[in-house]
Amino acid sequence: MKIQNLKVFIVGNPPPGWGGRYFTFVKLTTDTGITGIGECYCATFGPKAMTAMIEDTFSRYIEGMDPFHLEAMWRKVYGSGYTLRPDVSLMGVLSGLEIALWDIIGKAVGKPIYELLGGRVHERLRSYTYIYPDLSKGQDDSIYWNAEQSAERAAHYVSQGFTAVKFDPAAPYSAFDPRQPSLESMDLCVKFCKLIREAVGTKADLLFGTHGQFTTAGAIRFAKKIEPFDPLWFEEPVPPEKPEEMALVARGTSIPVATGERLTTKYEFARVLENRAASILQMALGRVGGLMEAKKIAGMAETYYAQIAPHLYAGPVEGAANIHFAATLPNFLILESIEQWGGFHSKILKKPIRWENGYVILPTEPGLGIELDEEVAAAHPYTGDKLHLEMTNRVLRKEE
Repeated sequence: MKIQNLKVFIVGNPPPGWGGRYFTFVKLTTDTGITGIGECYCATFGPKAMTAMIEDTFSRYIEGMDPFHLEAMWRKVYGSGYTLRPDVSLMGVLSGLEIALWDIIGKAVGKPIYELLGGRVHERLRSYTYIYPDLSKGQDDSIYWNAEQSAERAAHYVSQGFTAVKFDPAAPYSAFDPRQPSLESMDLCVKFCKLIREAVGTKADLLFGTHGQFTTAGAIRFAKKIEPFDPLWFEEPVPPEKPEEMALVARGTSIPVATGERLTTKYEFARVLENRAASILQMALGRVGGLMEAKKIAGMAETYYAQIAPHLYAGPVEGAANIHFAATLPNFLILESIEQWGGFHSKILKKPIRWENGYVILPTEPGLGIELDEEVAAAHPYTGDKLHLEMTNRVLRKEE
């Protein structure tokens, strides 16, 4: 069996656009007719450039290969141009193609992918959601800085079965970070933690998200302010490029530090672990290097008693890969969901991902256990950021 064809889908994510402006899906087909789908999580270049990168990588390394020969393929792509170092764009391309190859392998042998990665450890997976606005009540993105609305929304999610919610009122963040948090921002974040803790009690964990916007000293100051509310984690408190500084934050607070969505390959995660910079790793399967690379990182993490909480701000194909990966992990902590996997994340699949009372239910079908609805994908081409913003604003005004 050999890989014969590639098709790339750049799918616009319609408003409200949770999970990203667009999704980059790949479909591989073998000479025996078996197909596999994957998702590339690439934000460094636009869709046209990424499509060209995917097609180039396919033509040089994937076309004609035996889909079972993953390790050799991975090394050849990683060493492309003899760079032999983590490249976030190339790894995004490799990740999506590797996930599609696993989908083919699972279908070829008639097994879900998790059974081929060591077997199922968990029958269901605890999941959390970001606190998103309730469009039916006319809420918009201002909820992200409205503590009262966020607390009410958190209680709603808990009533649905969620046992953890994430929020990030410490924005804005920019290319000019890190910086010291302002007193006003810290006061707002304390208010968020206080009201959400009061709303959910001990029924749910608080996951405090940031995006590396603080200096080391600023992050430690900030952490001291929110420690009384016992968050389960403090996410990416400083930029990800220097784990030695993140380690100082980890030593300066009782809150577990989480990181990983912007990291790629075992080599970058090794530095996090060796420096004790984080005890919770949040790799994005569409960026980290694929399923096999993520599994290696999880094994490394076990030796440091670190736990895994796969990141998801992408489409449902990366989400499905997260599920298979997480199902095999003794050190699994929690899985990110975008609410209950409804909306466009459900519409783009022929059969939606199952979520019940706070948990994702494992698929039993071979491969990823999902199929992309190509008609829906074709009906939602990505038309650019400007139009996406105009459509989002139009939807929010209509809801008001």
